[in-house]
Amino acid sequence: MSNQSAPKMIFVNLPVRDLSAAIAFYEAVGAVRNDDFADDDAQMLTLSETIHVMLLTHDRFRSFTPRGIPNAHETAQMLLCLSETNREAVDATVDSALAAGGSEPNPKQDHGFMYGRNFADLDGHIWEVMWMDMDAVMAGKG
Repeated sequence: MSNQSAPKMIFVNLPVRDLSAAIAFYEAVGAVRNDDFADDDAQMLTLSETIHVMLLTHDRFRSFTPRGIPNAHETAQMLLCLSETNREAVDATVDSALAAGGSEPNPKQDHGFMYGRNFADLDGHIWEVMWMDMDAVMAGKG
């Protein structure tokens, strides 16, 4: 019997070239290390109660799929998006990523009711960070 009231969780599995550097990067943007799910080739980090990132060395990542690992600095297989509580929190998250060695590959987007920026981690995986004024959206202003 499933628990229908429990929120779904997401575990984002990312291949990384340098596990220690990737851990430090994600901790700099607010992720919390969960050493219950860690070894020499993997580390789980928690972004929220329902969002977790599993950093995997390329060798460990290859154990889950026979597909090649694309160079995320050159190709994009997906864009991940995180919400924040306000514009200032968006800026703080992206600025922390930039200070930790990430880049901001795309221009910020400001639509009044919605504000977003993005960062690429050390391996090139792009995370969009956004805030949306849900009251404005619900009132038809978005």
